Amino acid sequence: MEGRLKGQATTNVAPPLHTVKPLRRTIFNRVFAAIYALAILTLLYYHAKKLIYSTTLISFSTTLALLFSDLVLAFMWVNTQTFRMCPVYRKQFPENVEKVLKRSDFPAFDVFVCTADPYKEPPIGVVNTALSVMAYDYPTEKISVYISDDGGSALTLFAFMEAAKFATHWLPFCKKNNILERSPEALFESNHPCTSESEKIKMMYESMKVKVGHVLERGTVGDQYITSDHEREAFSKWSNKFTRQDHPAVIQVLLDASKDKDIDGSLMPNLIYISRGKSKASPHHFKAGALNALLRVSGSMTNAPMILSLDCDFRSNDPQTPLRVLCYLCDPAIPTDFAYVQFPQLFQGINKSDIYNAEYKRLFQINMLGFDGLSGPNHVGTGGFFRRRSFFGSPSSLILPEIPELAPDYVVDKPIQSQSILSLAHRVANCNYENQTDWGSKIGFRYGSLVEDYYTGFRMHCEGWKSAFCNPDRPAFFGDVPNSLIGALDQQKRWSVGLLEVGFSKYSPATYGVRTMGPLMGLGYAQLAFWPLWSIPITTYAFLPQLALLNKVSIFPKVSEPWFFLYAFLFLGAYGQDCLDFILAGGTIQRWWSDQRFWIIRGITSYFFGSIEFFLKFLGISAIGFTVTSKAVDAEQSKRYEQGIFEFGVHSPMFVSLTLAAIINLISFSQGLVEVFRGNDLEGLFVQIFISGFAVVNSWPIYEAIALRNDNGKMPIKTTFMATLLAGAFYAASSFICR
Repeated sequence: MEGRLKGQATTNVAPPLHTVKPLRRTIFNRVFAAIYALAILTLLYYHAKKLIYSTTLISFSTTLALLFSDLVLAFMWVNTQTFRMCPVYRKQFPENVEKVLKRSDFPAFDVFVCTADPYKEPPIGVVNTALSVMAYDYPTEKISVYISDDGGSALTLFAFMEAAKFATHWLPFCKKNNILERSPEALFESNHPCTSESEKIKMMYESMKVKVGHVLERGTVGDQYITSDHEREAFSKWSNKFTRQDHPAVIQVLLDASKDKDIDGSLMPNLIYISRGKSKASPHHFKAGALNALLRVSGSMTNAPMILSLDCDFRSNDPQTPLRVLCYLCDPAIPTDFAYVQFPQLFQGINKSDIYNAEYKRLFQINMLGFDGLSGPNHVGTGGFFRRRSFFGSPSSLILPEIPELAPDYVVDKPIQSQSILSLAHRVANCNYENQTDWGSKIGFRYGSLVEDYYTGFRMHCEGWKSAFCNPDRPAFFGDVPNSLIGALDQQKRWSVGLLEVGFSKYSPATYGVRTMGPLMGLGYAQLAFWPLWSIPITTYAFLPQLALLNKVSIFPKVSEPWFFLYAFLFLGAYGQDCLDFILAGGTIQRWWSDQRFWIIRGITSYFFGSIEFFLKFLGISAIGFTVTSKAVDAEQSKRYEQGIFEFGVHSPMFVSLTLAAIINLISFSQGLVEVFRGNDLEGLFVQIFISGFAVVNSWPIYEAIALRNDNGKMPIKTTFMATLLAGAFYAASSFICR
């Protein structure tokens, strides 16, 4: 059958499990790329020629700065084209899975849910994520959910003790009524049919939510909430010496699939709470370390051949998601080098215009199609179903762990609560266990970058593993979005540091990746690794043309010159193709505008400061820490976010640079308009006036926050004052240089 995935059975007996077809616009992309590449080469020739014939220091310096910026833009453009060369679209047929595989033969899978701070990541949200996957349309005894609490909080354990009790009612309710939204919060916020049964379940959920909220507010689990000696024994581990950064491993089995049953008498999934051991004297490698601890603990307790990794706020939206995964992982015709199925990160609660670009449509959807036509998409930290075997060496060379019980093919033949199993689980969760082992370097999630998801997927592809992108009509998962600007920028800054750690390592995608995976995959990964380098051209074009305009220095071709049309083509061509990709991927013009505006904002904030932080660390001047993105919701912030109003409110160096750019562009644009009204010949300054005007239009939320708002989300006076002083200093310095 045309379009069917290579290797799929071609007989009429076996129904298709999945198909793949190329996108129609591939030919257009290739032709346009060839034309645009010629235009870029012509622009670089123009810069080089102008540089050679420069007669003044100012002309030489500005031309050199523009040449360097445009070289970075050209490098990033070339990398981006890799996603447009072979994009494909896949489709799965989960209804055919049980026609080729008995339900009793479905493979077991372990679910990893990571959380690190009960106040930034409220436990009730993590509970919703766990409940949504525990209620999958899948044999429950084959599901094991592991909760990694890297904050070592008794509050999180309490929340899951309550969740385990509620789950015995929630799971049969969902399956009996064929509920699609199997996160309680999502269901009860939707227009679900109200029945006496659903109202009873809702009351139980609200009661649990109130209990967890009270405990979180008090900061401790009171005696009135402890209902058994078993629970009291569990909480006794939190002694006075127990701290977030220094404590022994805590492993608590909350539900046991071999004996715990729901109210209808059906077996429940396994539910296990884990807080790995930590010591101030031992490195813990942030989230990658937590995931490797989960790999080992789950290996010692259940060792399922499939693993689902989820962020704590990334709840299931489709109970049949595992069946879509089986369309690939359990197809006997799929090659043995297939490692994982990646679902896109999609988010609920995004406002109409998506002011913070929380959708990340290009990163999580458009680019994925391009990767999928090559060796497969990168891992994005959540929504990835892995073969356990893929964490232990290349497809052709298995790297065995230090003990046989952790090998990917080891069969656990003892109950998870047996003394020997629990003893081994505590041992492998100890803070010193990884010393003198291959964990983090050759097996498991890889260390060396704050973006362990990107780095691990990259190293897997370098080893020869393949992956597939699965983006069904009904989203498989939904996550929560940051509703403050500082939260969104801090997250991007952390990503920037982590990406540069990979980009400038010995495993750089631009060198090592190209050699091991080929030029297209290597440069595709390089586009992500060097993302923060966008800060160079964005910062240059945010300040240099404007300061030159204020001093009436022309640095671009005149409108009457042929070179002007080259600039016009490059600008309109890049923005036009980007907009077309966005619209064809289901986006809107309004969200596309927010997307390009936030790209500029990131360039002079998170990319810029992330790059500085990386290079300071690279020089040994500062150390890098890991900041958890807050998922806590502030009612006032949420209201402003829903209205499409930017949230500033707190002073930040990133807001200073953002305000500085807005002020300088406003002044330079105003100066340009004054010169136009005076009737001066500004043909040579038109491009600079246009760039300033474009920046002014994009900076409207900043001007509004400075001058027109009185709410708590307005721009802090300190930020505005510092930016104004810097703007004056910039102007004075540029005027002195231009004399």
